[in-house]
Amino acid sequence: MNYRLVFMPVASLAILAGPAYSKVYLSVEQAQAILFPGATMKPAFQTLTRDQAKAIEKRSGVDVRSNNVKIWRASTGGYFIADEVVGKHEFIPFALALDEQGNVKGVEVLEYREAYGGQIRDPQWRKQFVGKKPGERLRLGKDIQNVSGATLSCRHITDGVTRLLATYEVLFGHSRG
Repeated sequence: MNYRLVFMPVASLAILAGPAYSKVYLSVEQAQAILFPGATMKPAFQTLTRDQAKAIEKRSGVDVRSNNVKIWRASTGGYFIADEVVGKHEFIPFALALDEQGNVKGVEVLEYREAYGGQIRDPQWRKQFVGKKPGERLRLGKDIQNVSGATLSCRHITDGVTRLLATYEVLFGHSRG
């Protein structure tokens, strides 16, 4: 028996699948240092109740995939939240910084695993989120501009930020405006 012929189709499938792509840009600690320079971070992790998750979904229009919220309180004021959204196929870990009032201070993409759409790391694109308020429903193409070739990543990060703003609103009782 010729074993090369038995294994050749498997090797061919691997080639057809395309190259794997994954890039780690920042650890959680590095993102904390960028978004809250000089601050110390104190974990304030939360587990959402069913009612809180439903309230977040209602306010944001985005499904809550996990009831565990990885949130830290900054010694200089504000909150840092580490989360992830689904890109086209893979998860996109990202971080959101909120000021004392829950307004967006900054967004960092921690890791990107897709072959396309990495343009969401562009500082100009991420800067669009700065100043967005708790409870705002952000819409791609209206409130946040899309990037050609990165539509799914843009949409999902936008939805993720919207969900986290609603999460802040539900957890800390701050309302729109």
